[in-house]
Amino acid sequence: MEAVEPSGARRWILRTIVARKRCDIGLGSAQLVPLADARDEAARLRRIARAGGDPLADRRRERLTVPTFKEAALKVHAAHAPTFRNQKHRAQWLASLEANVFPVFGDRPVNAIESGDVLKTLSAIWTTKPETARRLKQRIRVVLDWAKASGHRSGDNPVDGVTKVLPRVRQGATHHAALPHAELPVFLKTLREADAGESTRLAFEFLSRRNDPTCGR
Repeated sequence: MEAVEPSGARRWILRTIVARKRCDIGLGSAQLVPLADARDEAARLRRIARAGGDPLADRRRERLTVPTFKEAALKVHAAHAPTFRNQKHRAQWLASLEANVFPVFGDRPVNAIESGDVLKTLSAIWTTKPETARRLKQRIRVVLDWAKASGHRSGDNPVDGVTKVLPRVRQGATHHAALPHAELPVFLKTLREADAGESTRLAFEFLSRRNDPTCGR
Protein backbone atom coordinates (compact mmCIF):
# COMPACT_ATOMS: atom_id res chain seq x y z
CA MET A 1 0.00 0.00 0.00
CA GLU A 2 1.02 3.62 -0.42
CA ALA A 3 1.26 5.96 2.55
CA VAL A 4 1.49 9.74 2.56
CA GLU A 5 3.60 11.47 5.21
CA PRO A 6 2.46 14.76 6.84
CA SER A 7 5.12 16.46 4.72
CA GLY A 8 3.43 15.17 1.57
CA ALA A 9 6.10 12.58 0.79
CA ARG A 10 4.77 9.22 -0.42
CA ARG A 11 6.22 5.83 0.46
CA TRP A 12 5.40 2.16 0.02
CA ILE A 13 4.26 0.24 3.12
CA LEU A 14 3.78 -3.47 3.68
CA ARG A 15 1.19 -4.23 6.35
CA THR A 16 1.56 -7.80 7.55
CA ILE A 17 1.49 -10.05 10.63
CA VAL A 18 4.77 -10.92 12.40
CA ALA A 19 4.63 -13.15 15.49
CA ARG A 20 0.86 -12.61 15.68
CA LYS A 21 1.24 -8.84 15.71
CA ARG A 22 0.41 -6.43 12.97
CA CYS A 23 3.33 -4.35 11.78
CA ASP A 24 4.06 -1.92 8.99
CA ILE A 25 7.30 -2.37 7.07
CA GLY A 26 8.64 0.43 4.90
CA LEU A 27 9.51 -0.48 1.31
CA GLY A 28 11.03 2.82 0.25
CA SER A 29 10.03 6.13 -1.28
CA ALA A 30 7.32 5.99 -3.95
CA GLN A 31 9.40 8.43 -5.97
CA LEU A 32 12.51 6.25 -5.91
CA VAL A 33 11.17 2.68 -5.79
CA PRO A 34 9.00 1.50 -8.71
CA LEU A 35 5.71 -0.17 -7.82
CA ALA A 36 6.86 -3.49 -9.33
CA ASP A 37 9.99 -3.53 -7.13
CA ALA A 38 7.93 -2.67 -4.04
CA ARG A 39 5.57 -5.56 -4.79
CA ASP A 40 8.46 -8.01 -5.21
CA GLU A 41 10.00 -6.94 -1.91
CA ALA A 42 6.61 -7.15 -0.18
CA ALA A 43 6.12 -10.69 -1.49
CA ARG A 44 9.56 -11.72 -0.22
CA LEU A 45 8.92 -10.29 3.24
CA ARG A 46 5.48 -11.96 3.44
CA ARG A 47 7.04 -15.35 2.71
CA ILE A 48 9.48 -14.86 5.59
CA ALA A 49 6.68 -13.86 7.96
CA ARG A 50 4.45 -16.79 6.94
CA ALA A 51 7.34 -19.18 7.55
CA GLY A 52 7.56 -17.96 11.14
CA GLY A 53 10.51 -15.65 10.56
CA ASP A 54 10.96 -12.00 11.44
CA PRO A 55 11.49 -9.91 8.30
CA LEU A 56 12.37 -6.85 10.35
CA ALA A 57 15.17 -8.70 12.18
CA ASP A 58 16.43 -10.08 8.88
CA ARG A 59 16.58 -6.59 7.42
CA ARG A 60 18.50 -5.29 10.43
CA ARG A 61 21.03 -8.08 10.10
CA GLU A 62 21.45 -7.36 6.40
CA ARG A 63 22.14 -3.71 7.13
CA LEU A 64 24.53 -4.45 9.96
CA THR A 65 28.09 -3.92 8.79
CA VAL A 66 30.54 -6.25 10.51
CA PRO A 67 33.66 -4.31 11.55
CA THR A 68 37.19 -5.59 11.16
CA PHE A 69 39.12 -6.53 14.28
CA LYS A 70 41.08 -3.29 14.03
CA GLU A 71 37.90 -1.20 13.77
CA ALA A 72 36.40 -3.03 16.74
CA ALA A 73 39.58 -2.59 18.78
CA LEU A 74 39.60 1.16 18.12
CA LYS A 75 35.99 1.40 19.30
CA VAL A 76 36.71 -0.61 22.45
CA HIS A 77 39.81 1.47 23.15
CA ALA A 78 37.85 4.71 22.81
CA ALA A 79 35.08 3.41 25.08
CA HIS A 80 37.54 2.27 27.77
CA ALA A 81 39.86 5.30 27.52
CA PRO A 82 38.41 7.10 30.58
CA THR A 83 39.08 4.03 32.75
CA PHE A 84 42.81 3.68 32.05
CA ARG A 85 45.17 4.44 34.93
CA ASN A 86 47.17 7.00 32.97
CA GLN A 87 48.12 8.17 29.48
CA LYS A 88 50.97 5.65 29.26
CA HIS A 89 48.66 2.70 29.95
CA ARG A 90 46.16 4.03 27.42
CA ALA A 91 48.85 4.23 24.72
CA GLN A 92 50.30 0.79 25.55
CA TRP A 93 46.89 -0.88 25.30
CA LEU A 94 46.53 0.05 21.66
CA ALA A 95 50.23 -0.10 20.77
CA SER A 96 50.45 -3.78 21.75
CA LEU A 97 47.62 -4.62 19.34
CA GLU A 98 49.13 -2.52 16.57
CA ALA A 99 52.46 -4.30 16.92
CA ASN A 100 51.33 -7.90 17.36
CA VAL A 101 47.69 -8.39 16.28
CA PHE A 102 46.76 -5.98 13.52
CA PRO A 103 49.46 -7.35 11.14
CA VAL A 104 48.01 -10.86 11.58
CA PHE A 105 44.23 -10.41 11.50
CA GLY A 106 43.51 -6.72 12.02
CA ASP A 107 41.83 -6.41 8.61
CA ARG A 108 39.60 -9.46 9.03
CA PRO A 109 35.94 -9.15 10.10
CA VAL A 110 35.45 -9.94 13.77
CA ASN A 111 33.03 -12.75 12.92
CA ALA A 112 35.79 -14.50 10.95
CA ILE A 113 38.39 -14.62 13.75
CA GLU A 114 39.08 -18.16 14.93
CA SER A 115 41.16 -19.79 17.67
CA GLY A 116 43.91 -20.59 15.16
CA ASP A 117 44.36 -16.88 14.43
CA VAL A 118 44.71 -16.06 18.11
CA LEU A 119 47.09 -18.99 18.66
CA LYS A 120 49.32 -17.86 15.78
CA THR A 121 49.54 -14.36 17.22
CA LEU A 122 50.25 -15.33 20.81
CA SER A 123 52.65 -18.18 20.00
CA ALA A 124 55.08 -15.70 18.43
CA ILE A 125 55.78 -14.02 21.80
CA TRP A 126 54.33 -16.39 24.41
CA THR A 127 57.70 -17.66 25.71
CA THR A 128 59.89 -14.67 24.87
CA LYS A 129 57.58 -11.94 26.18
CA PRO A 130 55.19 -13.77 28.50
CA GLU A 131 53.88 -10.68 30.30
CA THR A 132 53.15 -8.86 27.05
CA ALA A 133 51.52 -11.99 25.61
CA ARG A 134 49.32 -12.41 28.69
CA ARG A 135 48.08 -8.83 28.47
CA LEU A 136 47.61 -9.17 24.73
CA LYS A 137 45.46 -12.27 25.24
CA GLN A 138 43.22 -10.36 27.63
CA ARG A 139 42.88 -7.43 25.22
CA ILE A 140 41.94 -9.68 22.30
CA ARG A 141 39.32 -11.34 24.53
CA VAL A 142 37.81 -7.97 25.45
CA VAL A 143 37.53 -6.90 21.80
CA LEU A 144 35.87 -10.18 20.77
CA ASP A 145 33.53 -10.08 23.78
CA TRP A 146 32.48 -6.62 22.61
CA ALA A 147 31.91 -7.96 19.11
CA LYS A 148 29.61 -10.69 20.44
CA ALA A 149 27.70 -8.29 22.69
CA SER A 150 27.26 -5.95 19.72
CA GLY A 151 25.75 -8.72 17.60
CA HIS A 152 28.72 -9.04 15.23
CA ARG A 153 29.58 -12.63 16.16
CA SER A 154 28.20 -15.57 18.13
CA GLY A 155 29.52 -18.62 19.95
CA ASP A 156 32.48 -18.96 22.27
CA ASN A 157 35.31 -16.47 22.40
CA PRO A 158 38.24 -17.82 20.28
CA VAL A 159 40.68 -16.80 23.00
CA ASP A 160 39.28 -19.48 25.30
CA GLY A 161 40.22 -22.17 22.82
CA VAL A 162 43.97 -21.44 22.96
CA THR A 163 44.50 -21.19 26.71
CA LYS A 164 45.02 -24.92 27.24
CA VAL A 165 47.35 -25.46 24.27
CA LEU A 166 49.82 -22.64 24.91
CA PRO A 167 53.04 -23.83 26.62
CA ARG A 168 53.47 -23.29 30.32
CA VAL A 169 55.85 -20.45 31.10
CA ARG A 170 57.89 -20.50 34.29
CA GLN A 171 57.94 -17.13 36.00
CA GLY A 172 61.35 -16.26 37.45
CA ALA A 173 61.64 -14.44 40.75
CA THR A 174 62.07 -10.68 40.43
CA HIS A 175 64.07 -8.87 43.09
CA HIS A 176 64.25 -5.17 43.81
CA ALA A 177 67.61 -3.54 43.25
CA ALA A 178 69.75 -3.19 46.38
CA LEU A 179 70.22 0.27 47.87
CA PRO A 180 73.82 1.50 47.46
CA HIS A 181 75.62 1.78 50.81
CA ALA A 182 76.45 5.44 50.22
CA GLU A 183 72.74 6.30 50.07
CA LEU A 184 71.90 4.59 53.36
CA PRO A 185 72.17 7.70 55.61
CA VAL A 186 69.77 9.65 53.41
CA PHE A 187 67.39 6.70 53.33
CA LEU A 188 67.37 6.40 57.13
CA LYS A 189 66.77 10.14 57.54
CA THR A 190 63.84 10.00 55.08
CA LEU A 191 62.51 6.87 56.77
CA ARG A 192 62.46 8.50 60.22
CA GLU A 193 60.60 11.53 58.86
CA ALA A 194 58.10 9.45 56.87
CA ASP A 195 54.43 9.35 57.80
CA ALA A 196 54.44 5.63 58.57
CA GLY A 197 53.76 3.46 61.57
CA GLU A 198 56.54 3.12 64.14
CA SER A 199 56.76 -0.66 63.67
CA THR A 200 57.18 -0.18 59.91
CA ARG A 201 59.96 2.39 60.34
CA LEU A 202 61.79 0.26 62.90
CA ALA A 203 61.53 -2.85 60.72
CA PHE A 204 63.07 -1.06 57.72
CA GLU A 205 65.79 0.49 59.88
CA PHE A 206 66.63 -2.90 61.39
CA LEU A 207 66.83 -4.46 57.94
CA SER A 208 69.01 -1.64 56.65
CA ARG A 209 71.44 -1.82 59.54
CA ARG A 210 71.56 -5.62 59.35
CA ASN A 211 72.80 -5.39 55.78
CA ASP A 212 75.18 -2.52 56.51
CA PRO A 213 78.75 -3.92 56.22
CA THR A 214 80.03 -1.21 58.60
CA CYS A 215 77.48 -2.00 61.29
CA GLY A 216 79.19 -3.14 64.50
CA ARG A 217 82.59 -1.80 63.57
